[in-house]
Amino acid sequence: MLSPHIRSTFLDFFTARGHRPVPSGSLLPPDPSLLVANAGMNQFKPWFLGDVEPEFPRATSVQKCVRTVDVDNIGYTRRHSTFFEMLGNFSFGDYFKPETVAFAYELLTEHFGLSRDRLWITVYEDDDESERIWRAVGVPSSRIQRMGAADNFWSMGVPGPCGPCSDVTYDRGPSFGSDGGPAVDSERFVELWSLVFMRSVRGESGPDGSFPVLGELPRTGVDTGLGLDRLAAILQDVGGAVETDLLRPTLAVVEESAGRGYSPVDREDPDRVSFEVVTDHARAIAFLLADGIRPDKEGTGYVLRRLMRRAIRHGRRLGIEGAILPPITASVVRNLGPSWPELALAAPLIEEVTAREEESFDRVLTRGTRLVDRAIRRRLATGRSDLPAETVFTLYDSHGYPPDLTIEAARESGLTVDHSHLRTLLPTLPPNPTEQ
Repeated sequence: MLSPHIRSTFLDFFTARGHRPVPSGSLLPPDPSLLVANAGMNQFKPWFLGDVEPEFPRATSVQKCVRTVDVDNIGYTRRHSTFFEMLGNFSFGDYFKPETVAFAYELLTEHFGLSRDRLWITVYEDDDESERIWRAVGVPSSRIQRMGAADNFWSMGVPGPCGPCSDVTYDRGPSFGSDGGPAVDSERFVELWSLVFMRSVRGESGPDGSFPVLGELPRTGVDTGLGLDRLAAILQDVGGAVETDLLRPTLAVVEESAGRGYSPVDREDPDRVSFEVVTDHARAIAFLLADGIRPDKEGTGYVLRRLMRRAIRHGRRLGIEGAILPPITASVVRNLGPSWPELALAAPLIEEVTAREEESFDRVLTRGTRLVDRAIRRRLATGRSDLPAETVFTLYDSHGYPPDLTIEAARESGLTVDHSHLRTLLPTLPPNPTEQ
C-alpha cells in the first residue's frame, strides 16, 4: 500500500466515525515553547488545556512533524526520521480509552491488514484498565507489557497536557533483532501508534529531564499518533523509511549523484549511514523551507541550518562533488508535492536558499574537515577514547566549524566529547537540538 492510500484510508476511517478532518498545522508552531511542531496535538494544545472551547468533539489530521531529538539517530536505527507525517485522531472530552483502543485495533487489522499475531501492546505501569480493554479486543496478556514513565507517559516535551499512553508495536521478525517484545528490542518490535490518554498538566523539566504533574485537565482527552513512515515500511515490506515510496525517489537521486548504490543490509557500513542521513534530511529541509523557516544562528532557523550542514557533510563523505542540496530537495518536491502543494509553490525558493547555504558552508567544511580528521587521528594514535572539548571549541572559535559536526565525527571514530565541559567553554552557543 503506497503512502497516498495509507493517508486516505486513515482519514476516511475516522471521518466516517464522526471526526472532523483538520489540515496540518505549520512546522513553525504558534507555541513559543516549541522550536518546531513535534506532534499532531500541537495545534490542539489550548483545547486540551481548556483555554479555548473545542470547536468540535472529535478531529483527525495528518500533521507535519520534525523531531530534533532524533537527528543523531538517523542512519543508526531503522525507525527514526527527522521529518515525518503523524496520522492522528483526537477526542476533546468525548470518548476515552475503550473507543480509542477499538478504533486502533480495527483500523490496523481490518483496513491495513496487519497480522493480529504480530501486534504487541505496551501500557503504563499502573494502567490496569487499558490492559483489560486490550485483552477484551483479543490481544493475549502474553503480548501486553507494562512500561514506566520514560516509555508510556507522554507529553510534548514542554509544559502542557500529558497523560499515560498505550503503544501499539509490531513484530518485524528475527532479522530485525531479539525476541521478547518491545521491552527487550524496540527495533524489532517497532512502535507504530501511540494512544495518549490526556488527563493531566505537567510543569517545567528538571535537570534530569523529569517533570512535576501539576494537576488535572478540565476534561479528559485522547491524542493519538500513527507514524506514516513506519507503517509504510511494514506495508511495503522494506527495512526503513528511505526505502518506502515516501523517500525512495530521493534516495535514487543521492545514489546517482554518488555514482553508486545504497545497500541497507550492512548496518556497519558508514556509506549506508550517509545515504540515509542525506535522504532523510532532504525531506525535512524542503518542508521547513516551504513553511517559511530560514537558516539562522538560533531557534528554529538553527534546526534547519544544522540539518543542511549535516546533509552537505554526509554528501561530501559519499564523494558527491557537485551541488548536493538543490537536486535532492527538488526530488522531494517532485515526489511529495502532489500530496503537499506548499512544496511545489516554494520550489524556486527552496532551490535558491539551499544553493546559497551550500555555497557558503562548503568553504568552512573543506578546511574544517581536514582539521577535525587530523585531531581525531592524533587522539586515536595515542590510544585516547575522547576528543577534548577544547579542540571542539578551537575549531568553532578559530575556524567556524560547527561543534555538532565535530562531535558527530568524533562519535563515528569511537571518541566521546565531554558535553558539560564544552558548554562551559561555549555558553553562548545555540543549544544542540538534541537537548531540546
